Amino acid sequence: MAISKTRAGPVANPLDAAIAQFGAAADRLNLDPGLRQVLATCKRELATNFPVQMDGGSTKVFTGYRVHHNLARGPAKGGIRYHPAVSLDEVRALAMWMTWKSAVVNLPYGGAKGGVIVDPKALSQTELENLTRRYTTEISILLGPSQDIPAPDMGTDERIMAWIMDTVSMHRGYTEAGVVTGKPVSVGGTLGRKEATGRGILYVIQELARDRSIPLDGATIAVQGFGNVGGAAAALLAGEGARVIAVSDSSGCLYNGRGLDVQALREQKNAGGSLSDMGGGDCLLGEELFSLPVDFLVPAALEGQITAQTARHVQAKIIVEGANGPTTPDGDAVLAEKRVLVVPDILANTGGVIVSYFEWVQDLQFFFWEEEEVRERLQRVITRAYREVCALAQSQNLSLREAAMLLAVSRVEEATRLRGIYP
Repeated sequence: MAISKTRAGPVANPLDAAIAQFGAAADRLNLDPGLRQVLATCKRELATNFPVQMDGGSTKVFTGYRVHHNLARGPAKGGIRYHPAVSLDEVRALAMWMTWKSAVVNLPYGGAKGGVIVDPKALSQTELENLTRRYTTEISILLGPSQDIPAPDMGTDERIMAWIMDTVSMHRGYTEAGVVTGKPVSVGGTLGRKEATGRGILYVIQELARDRSIPLDGATIAVQGFGNVGGAAAALLAGEGARVIAVSDSSGCLYNGRGLDVQALREQKNAGGSLSDMGGGDCLLGEELFSLPVDFLVPAALEGQITAQTARHVQAKIIVEGANGPTTPDGDAVLAEKRVLVVPDILANTGGVIVSYFEWVQDLQFFFWEEEEVRERLQRVITRAYREVCALAQSQNLSLREAAMLLAVSRVEEATRLRGIYP
């Protein structure tokens, strides 16, 4: 059955959303005006226009960015995104969210993000490698295991991380495995990294289900985004008995009220297929996924998807944000009026950065863990953070987003204040 294309609605500037969320936390903390300005501003921004040799010998110029938001708690950590809609404001917002995300789960990192304006699907493998190595060279002045450690994001994967690691290593004359995370295991990656963000979402939903007395076996799930995050989360939740009734990606939305065969869909997609070519369900418009009456809605695509207009149609009991910034501030306000519980991105999707931290630690020690140990440590870290956020939300009558932001900003503010202003 043919599936209609997902139609993207209006998306607000993600930087406006990030600053608004920070501002609300800063108001509650009554931050010193000077510190408030420091934390609201990205520390360092690199923009680069670089040439890439294409197949056939032609040359094309691409634009890329690498942004550091705050380094008070440790080296910069954040993914690299390849997407046609990448912008400097988007990268700034994502870097800021990475700062709060690392602080919520108490990792010794600051926030960073990178991106290149490109459709990676339009490039051959040779062109993609040429672009990656040239972009890495341009931003290499920022990179290092004690400075800035990139990771995969939308449009990038472990193969691209291997090229980044190799490029930096060639420049320095020795293997620098700890300069990037999300690498293949054979070149210093960690077991359990590929599905880490999706597994973190599973652990959060398991905690929520227990807290809310919702049996996970049979619980209904809708997932927007069927890539590394959404696809992994859907498969893991289905493996626990949940009924994944809808999934969507850029090609369309597939729905089956009895439950989709998620594993079969993932296998078809990994083989090069798209949801628009697959059976097993009925077609929906992409935005219809948000209006399905499900127990858990997992937006795991781009930022700015749940606006005030979208939120009015949401019938899910709980939203668990797998993407970065999928809900705008006005969307949040509507969801609050409707009493929809939202687990914010800076808590819900931290599985990736947590296991990236584990990979970085293993690379620095040249000592690697078994996958079961990685999973156990991930569950322990993300569950502890969830409990801390829930306790703060309950004690101060806050939403989970407000509590997570308050916890994160207070930790970064403390580190910034204790370190002082140099000189």
